[in-house]
Amino acid sequence: MIVSLEAWTDLICERPVQDYHGTTIADLLERLGSASRDLAEAARRVAREGRYDDCFTDTLDDPPRRKTFGGAIGHVITHTMHHRAQVMYLMERVGLTDHIEGDLLGWENQAFGWG
Repeated sequence: MIVSLEAWTDLICERPVQDYHGTTIADLLERLGSASRDLAEAARRVAREGRYDDCFTDTLDDPPRRKTFGGAIGHVITHTMHHRAQVMYLMERVGLTDHIEGDLLGWENQAFGWG
């Protein structure tokens, strides 16, 4: 999930897709936080500039294809939620039930301190 988030964020920011390093829990948490902040800033920039329907080139496709910023941002949000749900299911299977749901409105409330 982290590698995918990093790659999509790089694509949306129209920069070369980097090969990120670090596989310890601390490294992964840092990478997740960094990529999440980068994606949030890119999404805010796209919104401010009214560029949801503008396109970028997905250089990881073979051959590279044009995609909209809005479609890519929506894809990342929904696809990562799918993986978070898988992780929550696995956690619950081993008895770890005290966790946040991690939905978009919950994230927004936490990010903006709304409750």
